[in-house]
Amino acid sequence: MPATVSAAWANEVDPRQACQLFREELLERNYECPRLFLSIDMFDSEEETESSLISFFKINNVNWAAPFKCRLRGDAAVGQGVNRHVLSMAMQKLKTGFSIHLGCAALTSLFEGEMEHRVPSAAAVLRESNLFEMAGRMIGHSFLHGGFGFSGLSVPVVTLLTGGSTDTAASALTLLDCPDLDLRETIDFLNNTQLTAQETTSVTDLCLSWDLPVPTSTNHDWLFQELLSHAVLHRVRQPIKQIRKGLKETGIWPLVSNRPDVHPILFPREKNDELNSQTVIQNIHWPQPKSDSDEDEDDAVPLEKVSLVTGFLRQFIEEASPKVLRDLLKFWVGWELLTTNLEVEVVTSTYPVALTCFLKLKLPSHYQTYEKLHQDLMMALSSMSSGFGLCSYSS
Repeated sequence: MPATVSAAWANEVDPRQACQLFREELLERNYECPRLFLSIDMFDSEEETESSLISFFKINNVNWAAPFKCRLRGDAAVGQGVNRHVLSMAMQKLKTGFSIHLGCAALTSLFEGEMEHRVPSAAAVLRESNLFEMAGRMIGHSFLHGGFGFSGLSVPVVTLLTGGSTDTAASALTLLDCPDLDLRETIDFLNNTQLTAQETTSVTDLCLSWDLPVPTSTNHDWLFQELLSHAVLHRVRQPIKQIRKGLKETGIWPLVSNRPDVHPILFPREKNDELNSQTVIQNIHWPQPKSDSDEDEDDAVPLEKVSLVTGFLRQFIEEASPKVLRDLLKFWVGWELLTTNLEVEVVTSTYPVALTCFLKLKLPSHYQTYEKLHQDLMMALSSMSSGFGLCSYSS
């Protein structure tokens, strides 16, 4: 269902707040529509899980702004934490590739190229399978529910995806945007003042294959831009159209087309996605001292134990690598996206537990050493693939 331009989100100065206002408005408008339901069996193989995700996001004629509920069969967890976990899984697969066999490769990647310069694959089988339309739905649906944007795309590709002109996109191209290293090397020959006979032959052959003029002493700069545009933008024109179609189907296009300042949120730079310890620590609501009446309760944990255990957690976060921080957040809230209002509670229990729906991490009070907390927490993070209930994180 298409959204209209609302004064609230259209006029909001802060782009992130504009995104939130838009989400709330669109989801509220579709609150009474039939629910979208995605069920995944926790005991399925990786290929079967991916097949469930692909089948769901390839469904046509769906109102993607309708209420969304995920279920993990074989796991007791329910609620928003499960939704976050599944959307995180879908976006991660979209970035790293699917274990479906559409050719000779063991992994099917919809995007190729290096960091910050990824472009859609030009493989015909992916276009014919409508997998790029599916990708657009995944990106839009994740964004609509407060999840990840799709990071690391080439800037010219983002320009075209969000409705910019081909000329604007082409003007921002660099050689790094060309994922084919052989093509990149040939096009780069035009940066030389004088071409060798072999270089001239390579460039000429490429020009003739794409119906472009052959190199002369005066057209190197122009031909460089034309070849690069053809190598990157022309070859992925159809995949970009399919991704844009999928984005529009999720209902977020009015925001994308009316607020260019939200494009870096929907398609962020990968370097801006990296977590750091201090940012995580700043978003945690640490336990506060309780009143005397609270401390008289039978299950109250003494303040000195709370201070000791939360100090261990702070040390764990400060020493963690970006990968461990991502795993910690996924354990804590259901996905790797940093969330404000993270809660910590020290309780009488055996192992770390996360209430993902409430953004709460419960840590046992029995820890006397940092090494023991580190060991148990790393064990919990390493077993997340077993499911919410089975790896001690629940909702």
